[in-house]
Amino acid sequence: MMRTREGQIGNSHSHFREGKMRVKQTIVISIFVLSLALSIKVRPEETPVRIGFLLDTLKLERWQRDSKLVQARAEELGAKITVKAAEGDDDLQLQQANQMLDAGVNVLIVVAHDSEKAGAIVQAAQRKGVPVISYDRLIKNSPVSLYISFDNLQVGRLQASMVLAAAPTGRFFLLEGPPADNNALQFERGQKVGLQEAVDAASITIFAEEWCHQWNHTAAYEATVAALKKSNGKIAAILAANDELAGGAIQALKERKLAGTVAVSGQDADLPGVVRIIRGTQTMTVYKPLGPLAKRAVDAAVALAHGTRPTTSESIPNGAYTVPAVLLQPIAVDQKNLGATVISDGFHPAEEIKKALAPGEWEKFASRKR
Repeated sequence: MMRTREGQIGNSHSHFREGKMRVKQTIVISIFVLSLALSIKVRPEETPVRIGFLLDTLKLERWQRDSKLVQARAEELGAKITVKAAEGDDDLQLQQANQMLDAGVNVLIVVAHDSEKAGAIVQAAQRKGVPVISYDRLIKNSPVSLYISFDNLQVGRLQASMVLAAAPTGRFFLLEGPPADNNALQFERGQKVGLQEAVDAASITIFAEEWCHQWNHTAAYEATVAALKKSNGKIAAILAANDELAGGAIQALKERKLAGTVAVSGQDADLPGVVRIIRGTQTMTVYKPLGPLAKRAVDAAVALAHGTRPTTSESIPNGAYTVPAVLLQPIAVDQKNLGATVISDGFHPAEEIKKALAPGEWEKFASRKR
């Protein structure tokens, strides 16, 4: 009997110890699960990508649009963005870049004022391990992570083609942007490619060419006044590289009562340029849909910040390097397709254009289009 009782007591102690261990294990597991749940619950959200957007200027309508579109896309993707404009000051643009880098941005999107001097921004970013996207203007001799723009040679070719259609013979004046801007060089190259056949056939002559050191209405006006004096007012066409320069040229033409008789190109589809096209004083503009450009740039910035290489369409030499690039296609616009491009895309709604015109001008234009 004693053995049986001792055996029972022994078994009871054994069961008690096992039960105690199971309780301890359950408590430990419960604490672990609870801790895991709490850690998941209180874990902070993924840190948003921080983008620095450096602009040459915000004085022109074109760059005001880019700024708004880039900021809107960054907001859609949950990225934080800081925007600064240097207003044509290279030293200030570098200073702004360093401020952004010191503040911890993950990527820079740069519209360079000077294509060569902006290389200092790329060098500063490299020291911090921050990728740089060269936006619309190619930064020269620097290993940028991406160049995104429009086909700027094609811009020049479109300008030449449409102006030649309006003025197939006579003296041509080329009115270019700042030579420090790589885009200005490409526009000029494209124009000359587009004009070459007519030059070879002696249908036209390029009698003068002027480079404006800023994309500036006043500089374009003064250059056109000088060209008109040199030619005694006998100019068939002015290939103005953008709408701001076209505006200056057309002011000079108006003063000599030549506006509307001289073919004038432009670019950017600025509202004043669209108004001049409707009035017949500007022949055409080159429309560059900025929404897709801004979207692709911000998407690429977020990808680069996460260590992912964005999809590109080609590679572009920038001097010392060949860099990945995305080039979008520009669109030539005149009176005939203004409605199907700039207006239908909402770039300039009809009501906005109507308000910029004198009473009755829009109705007169619209009736001609029917």
